[in-house]
Amino acid sequence: MQYATLGNTGLVVSRLAFGAMTFTAGNRDIGAVYKVGAELASELVERSLAAGVNFFDTADGYAGGESETLLGQALRPHRDDVVIATKVGFRTGDPITRSGLSRRHILWSIDASLRRLGTDWVDVYIVHREDPFTPLEETLAALDEVVRSGRARYLGFSNWSAWKVAAAMEIQRANGWAPFTHGQMNYSLVGRDIERDVLPMMARYGLGLTVWSPLASGFLSGKYTREALRDPDNRLAGFDILQFDKEQGFALVDRMRAIADNHTATVAQVAIAWLLAKDAVTSVLLGATKLPQLDDTLGAAELTLTADEIADLDAAMPPAPVYPNWYIENFQDQDTTTALTRK
Repeated sequence: MQYATLGNTGLVVSRLAFGAMTFTAGNRDIGAVYKVGAELASELVERSLAAGVNFFDTADGYAGGESETLLGQALRPHRDDVVIATKVGFRTGDPITRSGLSRRHILWSIDASLRRLGTDWVDVYIVHREDPFTPLEETLAALDEVVRSGRARYLGFSNWSAWKVAAAMEIQRANGWAPFTHGQMNYSLVGRDIERDVLPMMARYGLGLTVWSPLASGFLSGKYTREALRDPDNRLAGFDILQFDKEQGFALVDRMRAIADNHTATVAQVAIAWLLAKDAVTSVLLGATKLPQLDDTLGAAELTLTADEIADLDAAMPPAPVYPNWYIENFQDQDTTTALTRK
């Protein structure tokens, strides 16, 4: 297993982490995702630990909190040896107060998460989404209180825009509040949007990056065909929230399959190895509903792609240019070339 420190902290985490979104005690709100019961959950956790994984991720919004409960039970014998992250922000009940990033909800939610996890503290507490109704200062002050009270050691964000993270970092610095250490963002060979603004922002502030859905809900495992996409039992049919061109995706998978064959590897391992080769990536979250799936993706830690293979994959499905990024890149290059020529 490979390890790295999380952002500018000294917290050491495995570069392959385990995401417990699939864990459930019976909640079927998202049947295509919530599939793993207590027995299999424990087996998946033990298999991850045996492979050297020390970083485990969940959220209060997964399966109505059941994911936290099952993960806490599975990790209880190993609590002192692992890093646990959980998240806050999505709705966790019918009352109007049970959602968002208000001071009330954050302080209520951290206590509820700790009870379900069966621990006095979490290593990382992550805001799961933006809240357009709560002042940013209120959210950040509440998060600082969570850290100062000892209920969390570090803070992170997930699914936030670059400008909001930058604003938050400056507010945290100005007030001496506990800062964000990293972002948990969607990133994959078919979802490279964060390369435009989020990754440059993270580099500016020294933030780490953990990746959710590295296989694009299983699409980059190579198991799907055009016909299988219509199967109501597969995950993409029941939980297709990622926006990418499926036809381009199938062409990409064909190129990935050729690279995988060269290494006697799988398409899924190639997808994860591509992420691990990126300097910005600290850790990649692996989800699984079966032990063979987990064994396959854990194998990516042993796969090293060549520079040519990485370049080939980079060129296969680059993010579409958007304004003002394309303007800045084009005219900045021209201006620099002119200036150097004049010298």
